[in-house]
Amino acid sequence: MTSRAQCIEALQSLSPTRLAESWDNVGLLVEPRSTDVSHIALTIDLTEAVCDEVLELGAELVVAYHPPIFSGLKRLTQASPLGRSLLRLVEAGVAVWSPHTALDAAMGGMNDWLASGVGPHKSMRPISQIDGEAVGVGLGRLVELREALPIEALVSQLKAHLGLSHLRLATPNKVGGLIERVALCPGAGGSLFSTMSDPADGGPQLFVTGEWGHHHVLAAVGSGASVILTDHTNTERGYLPSYAATIREALVGVKVSISTADHDPLRVC
Repeated sequence: MTSRAQCIEALQSLSPTRLAESWDNVGLLVEPRSTDVSHIALTIDLTEAVCDEVLELGAELVVAYHPPIFSGLKRLTQASPLGRSLLRLVEAGVAVWSPHTALDAAMGGMNDWLASGVGPHKSMRPISQIDGEAVGVGLGRLVELREALPIEALVSQLKAHLGLSHLRLATPNKVGGLIERVALCPGAGGSLFSTMSDPADGGPQLFVTGEWGHHHVLAAVGSGASVILTDHTNTERGYLPSYAATIREALVGVKVSISTADHDPLRVC
């Protein structure tokens, strides 16, 4: 058995909470009386179905990428799915840790994993480098591909990388050129993408994220860029196997499971 404090120290070393955005709510969010940990469960979202699974697995620590406690939580009651889930976890002595944007920003984290889905890079940098941190630590990724590719090839590569049968694609009226500069952000990248130049001025020729507002997509396409949207968590969930492997290396002897009940709430039908 490994102490909860040792687990938290390991998780903190992989994605230090200081890397998170100021608006975010990361770290240890639920802390029942301290127990040892033999089993960690990973999920993107802490839903009631995931809570059922965690308790059935007997995990003592949940790592929920999205913070289940974010803002405006004024009471914990049985009236809401989140309240019921958190109360059940507390009663069972299960702690909850959330890395969110700290894991996005970290080298080897979610941004780097997402960027690997577009193929070999000539260069890669954060869209927003964090001041005072090592070069390469920050939110989003701007990739210059080693070999410029048509949009069709990039769509195929991303489908394979994300394990999806469908993506949503918006392209300019004049399509056919090769793409060499790609901006990526897991989840919702709109606030990051809005800071970037048009393709004609050296900005990205393709934006990849989970969700982006209708008018922002229109503006990007109007500037000459293409846009790929996957739905929010489909840019995130595929990273969990890599994350699990990294945690297992850091915490030898601790079992790490990935929730099978966790899924994007939207589906293609």
